[in-house]
Amino acid sequence: MKITIERGALLKSLGHVQSVVERRNTIPILSNVKIDAADGQLGLNATDMDLDIVEQVTADVGANGNITAPAHTLYDIVRKLPEGADVELSSDGDDKLVLVSGRSRFELSCLPSSEFPVMAGGELPHSFSLPAGELRNLIDRTRFAISTEETRYYLNGIYLHAADRDGVAVLRAVATDGHRLANLEVPLPEGAQGMPGVIVPRKAVAELHRLIEDYSDDVSIELSETKIRFSFDSIVMTSKLIDGTFPDYERVIPSGNDKEWEVNCKLFAMAVDRVSAISSEKSRAIKLSLNKGTLVLSANSPESGSATEELEVSYAGDSLEIGFNSRYLLDITQQIEGDTAQFVMADAASPTILREAGDNSALYVLMPMRV
Repeated sequence: MKITIERGALLKSLGHVQSVVERRNTIPILSNVKIDAADGQLGLNATDMDLDIVEQVTADVGANGNITAPAHTLYDIVRKLPEGADVELSSDGDDKLVLVSGRSRFELSCLPSSEFPVMAGGELPHSFSLPAGELRNLIDRTRFAISTEETRYYLNGIYLHAADRDGVAVLRAVATDGHRLANLEVPLPEGAQGMPGVIVPRKAVAELHRLIEDYSDDVSIELSETKIRFSFDSIVMTSKLIDGTFPDYERVIPSGNDKEWEVNCKLFAMAVDRVSAISSEKSRAIKLSLNKGTLVLSANSPESGSATEELEVSYAGDSLEIGFNSRYLLDITQQIEGDTAQFVMADAASPTILREAGDNSALYVLMPMRV
């Protein structure tokens, strides 16, 4: 095998695939990236057995072949080479990769590509496309609510499914950790009708978000009940799905809340941030006292003292006091893109609905806390 490629192109592709590789691996081959050279293309492939990324990049291929090399070591070497340098990769067997660039020469111990695992094929019967911007929006505005609690593994991802809202077919993404819930939807793309509801794992969500950050065209999505595949540009990312049942989240979304008020989202978020500086590190509790036309935010801490701030709000109902985790409030307000945040409440013990005024595509639910 012999390949010559510009350092920047190799670094970009290695950066895309190597982040899948765990730093600590009990299976040596999973620490490696598979390198394939054929027909003027360099193929790079990395996997952790649950998530698999393949990328093709144009290269000057002098001799076809394949090998696997330590992913992080190779990435670090290429990263430290000078910009604009040419990199030559060559191998005569299965145990050594030689990298030459200018006056630098590296020999890396390798493993044969025949040992590299293949994520089992299988049919992916449902396929559709989404503009990268819409997919990025679905991920961006829901992933903060993914649970990190491993015992409730079925909450460790985004639940992606076809749904119906007021007679309109939508593709809906939902994430919850039991304290807050994020629900975002886009019009159902052609081909997504009849797709099973699937839970895309947290790591796959993070990798996908990173890969499509600067991408602007359509992303092709194929899925079955056990796997999902995203294809775009010269990248194919395949992930196993979480094998579990996502809870009936619609039962958590309150329908009888009758106290509705609106506030300038940016001013509200800044006030929450300021007042929460006093709240204890553990609870991060903040109290909202709502009266006609005004909202008072307050926090008390035996160690730090107290803080209050008053804001003008659009509200004409009865007085209400309710407590929230300030960090959760800020996480949600960061997802609201417009000027006005709308709150729909019932009482101090019931879940609150938050959304952007005039935007029905996104809805957030936040559980209150005692303060």
